[in-house]
Amino acid sequence: MNDSMMGKKLNEILKFVYAYLLKMGASKEDAEDIIQDTAYKFLQYMDSVKITNIQSWLFRVAVNQYYDMTRKNTRRRDILLKFNIQELLEEETPENVLLKSEMEKDIHVLLKRLKPKYSQFLILKYSTGLKISEIAELYSMKEGSVKTILHRARNEFVEQFRRYENEQQ
Repeated sequence: MNDSMMGKKLNEILKFVYAYLLKMGASKEDAEDIIQDTAYKFLQYMDSVKITNIQSWLFRVAVNQYYDMTRKNTRRRDILLKFNIQELLEEETPENVLLKSEMEKDIHVLLKRLKPKYSQFLILKYSTGLKISEIAELYSMKEGSVKTILHRARNEFVEQFRRYENEQQ
């Protein structure tokens, strides 16, 4: 693969990882910094480390850097997830904007109550729209394992949602 093709492929993968970081709650600036560091690490280690799945490696490095950043800064309560719920709230009336904001906060609270892996898988599947096969490739897992984790994550999300509704009443 020549340098031009590798650069385009790297850019394409990093755009996806950038979007995922934003959906996980990273600010635009933090996500850009993480992507830059990830690309630098890839270029630095691509000759010395045998990487069989570049996309999976980049994804894992970026997510780990994000976790490191949030641990250091302890800003978890300030992180807001951006979900694609525009189709649910078609009109941009003040009431709908408020409802959308409240729903995003509720979803964020519920995702924080889940195991990190569960929330990652739910975000990858439903927010970024990845197929099960693509998630399996990112995590170097079998598709059956991804399906199992998603099933458990959905069940846990529903259970947490019911508890959350009872707390709000």
